[in-house]
Amino acid sequence: MILTDRAHIHLLLTAVLLASTAAAPAEPVPDPIQSDWLVNAPPRPATVQRRAERNEVVLDNGLLRRAFRTAPNFATIEFRNLTTDETFLRGVKPEAVVVLDGQRYEIGGLKGQPDYAYLDPAWLQGMTANPKAFQFVSYDVGKPETPYPWKPKRHSGNIPWPPRGVALTVHFAPHAAAPDAHKHVTVSVRYELYDGIPVISKQIAVTNGGAAQVIVNAVQAEILAVTEQAKPRLHAESDYAFAGVQTTRWGPDPDYKTQIDYSYNMPLLMTSTYPEGPGIQLAPGERFESFRTVELLHDSDDRERRGLARRRLYRTLAPAAMENPILMHVRQSDSKAIRLAVDQCAAVGFEMVIATFWSGFNIESEDPAYIARFKADVDYAHAKGVELGGYTLMCASRDVGPKYNCISPATSKPGSKFGQSACLASAWRDAYFHRVLAFMDATGMDVIETDGPYHGDVCASTQHQYHRGLADSRCQQWRACVGFYRECRKRGIYINTPDWYYLGGSNKCAMGYRETNFSLPRWRQILISRQNIYDGTFEKTPSMGWMFVPLVQYHGGGAEATFEPLSQHLAEYEWHLAQNFGSGVQACYRGPRLYDTDETKAVVKKWVDFYKKHRAILDSDIIHVRRADGRGIDCMMHVNPRLPRKALAMVYNPTDSARSTILTLPLYYTGLTTKAKIREKEGDPVEYALDRAYKVCLPATIPPKSITWYVVE
Repeated sequence: MILTDRAHIHLLLTAVLLASTAAAPAEPVPDPIQSDWLVNAPPRPATVQRRAERNEVVLDNGLLRRAFRTAPNFATIEFRNLTTDETFLRGVKPEAVVVLDGQRYEIGGLKGQPDYAYLDPAWLQGMTANPKAFQFVSYDVGKPETPYPWKPKRHSGNIPWPPRGVALTVHFAPHAAAPDAHKHVTVSVRYELYDGIPVISKQIAVTNGGAAQVIVNAVQAEILAVTEQAKPRLHAESDYAFAGVQTTRWGPDPDYKTQIDYSYNMPLLMTSTYPEGPGIQLAPGERFESFRTVELLHDSDDRERRGLARRRLYRTLAPAAMENPILMHVRQSDSKAIRLAVDQCAAVGFEMVIATFWSGFNIESEDPAYIARFKADVDYAHAKGVELGGYTLMCASRDVGPKYNCISPATSKPGSKFGQSACLASAWRDAYFHRVLAFMDATGMDVIETDGPYHGDVCASTQHQYHRGLADSRCQQWRACVGFYRECRKRGIYINTPDWYYLGGSNKCAMGYRETNFSLPRWRQILISRQNIYDGTFEKTPSMGWMFVPLVQYHGGGAEATFEPLSQHLAEYEWHLAQNFGSGVQACYRGPRLYDTDETKAVVKKWVDFYKKHRAILDSDIIHVRRADGRGIDCMMHVNPRLPRKALAMVYNPTDSARSTILTLPLYYTGLTTKAKIREKEGDPVEYALDRAYKVCLPATIPPKSITWYVVE
C-alpha cells in the first residue's frame, strides 16, 4: 500500500523513538512498499521493531526485511526481499566467525535446525545456543555513520550524508569457559539499513578488554545460507576491494544434507571474509573494525534493472563518486603550460586541470620555491574559476629501496605483481604521506590523481613498522591507503584513482578500456570508446568512470591515432567530445591545449555548453538502447523521473550513409505512464503515447557521420 502522510509521520516518529532506546515497545511490522523504488521514492523510512513476545528484532524499510532471534542467542532468522516476497534465507548460521590466537569462535547463531533446505519458523522454539559461541548481551539502535567525511560538491547533487536509515549494533561476550586471554574480548556486529533502497551493510568490531595482547587471525563478517533461487539475486561487496580482491565467497554448506548434489558441493553458502588475515594484533584496550559488507537484494534478473539497482547503491553509499567535474590532463607542468591550459579551460568552460603523468609534476617536492610557484599557479587557476592539481605514483611499481619494498613470500626478496612495489605498511609511508599532504595544504591544490594505489600485494617482511609479517600485511596496507583517502576527503580534494575505492571515498576510476586502443586510428578508437562507455555504465554511474582522448600520441600509433593538430582532425575530435559529454562521462583530454583555432574552440565550447545545459539529466543513469557496432545507429538514453527533463537520448550514426529507423525508447524509468513530449535538439515537442510496455516508437533519420539527441519531457 502507499502510506498516507499521517502514516509516514507516524513511522518517522517511531524511528526517532527507537533510536533513543533499545527497549522500545513492540511495533507491528509495516506492509511492504508497493510502488517501484527505482522510479518513485519509497514513502517511509527504515525502522527497527522490537517484537518482545517473540524474542525478535526486525530491520525493515518496506523493501528489505532482516529479522533476528534474540534468545537463546542472537541469530538471523529471516532475510527477505519484500518487493518480490522472496526469502533469501534457508537456514540459521552464526552472525560471524572470528579466530583469536588460533582459536575459532562463532558469534551468535543457533543450533539444531533439522533440515537446511528451508527454515520452518516452528523449528526455532527447539533450537539451542552453541555453548562455545560468543553470547548475545545487548543491542543499541542508532543512525548510519559516515565512513568518510564528505559534503556535496562539484555538481554531485544534494545527497544525504551520512545516508538516511537506521543502525542496529549487537554486542556479544565470550562464553564462560573461554580461555583467560579471551574472557574480556567483546565482539560487536553493526547493521545499517538505508531508506529507500534494498541494501543493508554489516561490520564487525573486536575489542580487547583484557590485560594481554590478542591476535585476530581471521574474520568471517557475514555467513548466509542462501536459497537456490535467491543466490543469483544477492549482490554482496565490501569496501575491501582493490585490484580484483573481493571478500565475497560462495562455497558448499556442510549442513545442507538434502541438496541434490551427490557430493554436497552446491555453492549456496555466502561468506564475506578476508582472503587472508587480517592477522591484526590487538594490545589491551585496542579495537579492530573489519571492512563493511554491503548487500543488495535484487528483485529481477533483467540486466538493466540490476545495473540501475547497483548504481543506486553507489549513489547512496559512495556520494563522492557522484562529483563530475569537466577535466583536462595537461601534458607539461611548468607555469607557462599550466596557465595556458587554465586559460583555455576557462574560455570553454572546463572546470579542472590535472598535471598528468610524465608531465614533470612533483607533488612530493619540499622545495619552498617549487611549492610557492605551484601555489601561484593554483591561485591563478582559482581566479579563473578552475581547479588545479596533479599526479602521484603511490606504491605500485615503485621501488623505494630494499628496506621498504614489498618482500615476496615466495622468494623472501623484494618483488611484487608489478615487479616491485613499496610496502604501504612500512615507515616509508609516513614520509610519503607527509610530503603529499603538506604539498596540498601549502598550495591549496584541489585534485590528486593517485596512480598505483594499494593494489593487493602481500609483504613477508617482519621488519616493517606497521605490520608484523605476511598475515597482516595486506590488511594494514589497505588501511593505510583508505586512511590517506580520508585525509584527502577532509580537505575536499578530488581523487582520481585507477582502482575500486569508491566505498572508501575515491571519486573516479577508469570507465573501462584498454590503453593501447588509443593507438588505433581515430575513427576506430572513437567507436570502441563508445562501446566501452555503453558497457561500463551498466555498473557505474556516468560520473564514476573516466574515458581518454589522446590529443597527443599515447602508446604509439603515430599521426593516425592522435588529434594534434586539432583543427586538422576536427570531425573526429568533435565525435569524442559529443559522445563523452553526451554520455555524461568525463574524459582525460591529454595534451598541451584544448583548441588551436577559433573554429576548434567553438566546437569544444559547443559541447561543453550542451553538457552544462543538460547536466542534471546527463549525470543521471543510462538506459542502454543499442550498442555501437559500426553498422548502423546506436543509442544511449539518460533517465531521471525526479527531473523536468525525464530523459535524453543520444543517437549516433557512425556510418557513411544516412540511416532511417524506428527508434524504440524504453521510458518506464522516466516515471511517465501514458504520454511523453519528445523534441529533437531544440525543435518543437511532439506528443507520443506510451505503449503497454512504457515504450515509444520514434521515427528517426540520421545523416551520415552525425549525432543527434532527443529530449523527453
